[in-house]
Amino acid sequence: MGTNPTKIALSLSTIIGLSCASLFVHANQASTEPAAQIEDNMVVIGRRAETPMNIASNVNVIDAADIQMSGATDLTELLRSQAGIQVSDNNSGSVFAMRGFSASQAANNTLILIDGRRLNNTDISAPNINAVPLNQIERVEVLYGSAGVLYGDQAVGGVINIITKAPAGTGGGLALTAGSFDTYEAKGDISGDISDTWRYYLAGSINQSDNYRDNNESETGSLLGRLQYQANAHKWFIEGSYYDDNRQVPGALTLAQFEENPRQAAAFSDDEYSHEMTSAFRSGYEFNVSDTWALLADLTYSDTLTSNFVWGSAGRIERNLLSFSPKATANYQLDNGNLDLVAGIDVHQGEADFDLAYIQRSNKQTLASAYVQASVPLTKSLSYVVGGRYSEVKDDLSDQILYPNGIELDNDAHALELGLHYRPNDHHRLYVRASDNFRFAKVDEQAYTPVTVMGLNPQTGRSYEAGWDWVTQAQSFKLNVYQLDLEDEIVYDAGRTDGPQGGGANINADASSRLGINTRYDVQFATDWQLGVSYDYIDAEFTEGENNGKALSWVAKHNARGYLSYDIAQSWQVFAEGVYTGKRFIEGDNGNVDPQLDSYVLANLAVNYSYQQWSASLRADNLLDEQYVSSGYYSPWGNGYYSGDGRNIRFTVGYRF
Repeated sequence: MGTNPTKIALSLSTIIGLSCASLFVHANQASTEPAAQIEDNMVVIGRRAETPMNIASNVNVIDAADIQMSGATDLTELLRSQAGIQVSDNNSGSVFAMRGFSASQAANNTLILIDGRRLNNTDISAPNINAVPLNQIERVEVLYGSAGVLYGDQAVGGVINIITKAPAGTGGGLALTAGSFDTYEAKGDISGDISDTWRYYLAGSINQSDNYRDNNESETGSLLGRLQYQANAHKWFIEGSYYDDNRQVPGALTLAQFEENPRQAAAFSDDEYSHEMTSAFRSGYEFNVSDTWALLADLTYSDTLTSNFVWGSAGRIERNLLSFSPKATANYQLDNGNLDLVAGIDVHQGEADFDLAYIQRSNKQTLASAYVQASVPLTKSLSYVVGGRYSEVKDDLSDQILYPNGIELDNDAHALELGLHYRPNDHHRLYVRASDNFRFAKVDEQAYTPVTVMGLNPQTGRSYEAGWDWVTQAQSFKLNVYQLDLEDEIVYDAGRTDGPQGGGANINADASSRLGINTRYDVQFATDWQLGVSYDYIDAEFTEGENNGKALSWVAKHNARGYLSYDIAQSWQVFAEGVYTGKRFIEGDNGNVDPQLDSYVLANLAVNYSYQQWSASLRADNLLDEQYVSSGYYSPWGNGYYSGDGRNIRFTVGYRF
C-alpha cells in the first residue's frame, strides 16, 4: 500500500510546474480575481456556521493573519504557543493535551479534525497533524472543553479543527524553506475555475531534515487534490490526500545521558525507524432545502500502513476507518433572535491489524451515534443551548494472548449538554455550560488489560465551565473557569503485575478531577504594535484510590505565554513570544515518587517581510537554546527521557499569484 516520498516529490514537481506556468502568465499583471474573503470569526466547530461571541463555549480561532504573524513553519509550532494546549514530543511525533491530560492519554482525549474529518486513529497512536502543511490551511479552530454532544467519542478535553483552503478564484503559491539541522522544505498549491460551477485545488509538500537528535532523520511528503461543484442550492466536493512520513527513531535516554548530551541517540536505536503512509478520501454534499433547512452528508475513508523496526524487531500495523455523517441544520428567525438546530447520525467502522514480534491482533470496531443540539433565544440578549447524544460501540476482537478464540465486546454511552449564553451588547458575553463526555477504549487498549478483565468500561465524565469575553476594536479579554470530573478513566498502569505478559496493563483508573482557569488579553495599543498575554492554571489530581490527592502526571499546573508584534514599516514585521511550561511529574509517576521536571521558557522570534505577492520569513524557535524534556516516561527500573529541540532557525520565501 502507498508510495514513497520520492513519488511525492515527482507529484509536487508537477504542482510546482503548473504553478510556475501560472506565475509566468501572471507575473506582470495583477490578479483579476478577488482573493477569497473568510471572516475571521466564522467557525464550523459547532457543526454549523457561527461566531465565537454567539456560542456558550470557549473558542479561539487562529486565522491566516495569526499564522503569517507567527512565522511558524508547521502546525506543531503554531499550536505550541496557544493558550491551554500542552505539547508532548517523543521525537517521532507530537500530541496535544487540553485540560490536563498526560501525553499517553492526550491522543485519545483531544479530538483532531481536518475540515470536520476525524484524524484520530482507531488505535492509541497519535494523529499526525503535520500531515497538513501550513500552506494548505485557512485557519485553525480550537474549542476548549468537552464536546460530547456534537462529536461524541474522544471529544473530552477539547477539539482542534483544521480548516483547509477551498477552491476560490484562480491562483496559487510556492514556498521554499531551509534551516537548521539540514532542513529543506518545498510547498506548492494552485486552484482555478474549470467553469462557472466547477473548481479545483491541488497542493503538495515535501520536507527532509536530520532533526535535532542523532538518528532522527526524516523525509515527509503530502498531496491533496479537491474538486468542487457549486450551483444554486447544491454544493458537492470530492477530495483525496496522501501522506508519507519516514523517520528514524532515536529512542529514550537515561537522565544521565540527557544531561550529558540531549542530542545523542539511545545506544540500541541505530537501525530503528517508523514509516507511515496514509491515503484518505472524502466527499461531501450540501443541499439547501429552503431558506431555513439544509441537508448535509460527509463520507470519508482513510487507510494507513505503518511499518517499523523498534526494540530490535520488525513490525507492521494496518488500519482503516470508514465514516458516514449525515445531518440536518435549521435556522429559524424569531422575534428574539435565531433558533439554530442541528441533528445527525455518525457511523464509524474501523479495522486494525497488528503484526508485531510479540503481538498478533486484529479488531473491527463499529460505532453508531445519534445526536441533536438546539440554541434557543429567550430574549434578544439571552439564549440557552441544549442537546444530547447516544452512542453504541461493538468490538470484534482477536488477540493471540488474551482472546485467541476471539471475543465480542459491546458498550454504550450518552452525553447531555445544557448551557446559558448572555450577550448584553456587542462587546460583552457571559456563559455557563454543563456537558457530558465519554470515550470508548481503543483496539489495543481492549486487548492489553489485566488477564481477569474482559474488556474496559467506557470512560465517562462531566465538565462545568463559566466564561466572560470582552471585545472592542482595539483589545479583547477572555476569562474561563472550569472543572472536569472523570470516572473509569482509561489509562496504562506500568506498575501492574497482572498484565497479559506479566507486566503493566490498561485499566479503568480511579476517579480524577481537573480544576482550571484560562485567561487571555490582547491589545492593539498603537497603530504598529500588538501585545498579548495568556495564563493557564490546572489543578489535576486523583480523587479516589491509593493515589488520592496526588497530582496527575505530565500536567503542568502553570502555563503562560506572551507575545509582541511590531510593524517596522509597511512591508516589515517583527514578532517575539515566550512560552512558559511549569514543573510537572514525569509521565506515569502517579504516586509522585520522583522529583518534578524543571520548568522552562521557550523564546521564539520571527522577522516577516511582504511586498505585493512576495513574502519572506526568518523564524527562530527556542532562540536561547533551552534544554528541556519534551516527553518522558516513568519506570521503577529507570525513567526514559526525550529531549526537546534546541535552537532551530528557518528561512522561508514564498510567492502568491
